[in-house]
Amino acid sequence: MRDEVTREVERIVLVLDVNGERRELLVPVHKTLLEVLREDMQLTGTKHGCELGECGTCTVLVDGKPELSCLVLPIQIQGRAVMTVEGMARGSELHPLQESFAELGAAQCGYCTPGILLSARSLLEANARPSRDEIREALAGNLCRCTGYAKILDAVEMAAERMR
Repeated sequence: MRDEVTREVERIVLVLDVNGERRELLVPVHKTLLEVLREDMQLTGTKHGCELGECGTCTVLVDGKPELSCLVLPIQIQGRAVMTVEGMARGSELHPLQESFAELGAAQCGYCTPGILLSARSLLEANARPSRDEIREALAGNLCRCTGYAKILDAVEMAAERMR
């Protein structure tokens, strides 16, 4: 007869501020912020991509700065403000970036769009008049396999103008 060893997964209580809402969760210690957002909080706008920190599809804002949620353990960001793409709109009113992306057709399949929107939001909050090169630099960590980026850059410029 074989001895079977069962191990309990260690869990921790996390207190996270996500999209302006304080949430208390009991989660396994090994889960990434990406997994907690999608699986435990049902915030599926944040996408699984490479899970290596190379594609940017999982980008969220932590204290207003872009972070790759696939590389962050939630315990590292307790007490800090997290924003996902679901937190960009105010009720039914879209953020100017979301509006400009929709108007210009800047998203094709849309998989990369949440990460790009959040990276662009961080840029525009720090720099109301970014140059095209500054926009390119801010979005450099967000890969899109569908577009040539021209409409994305145009949409960020349009949103910047509207936000001023």
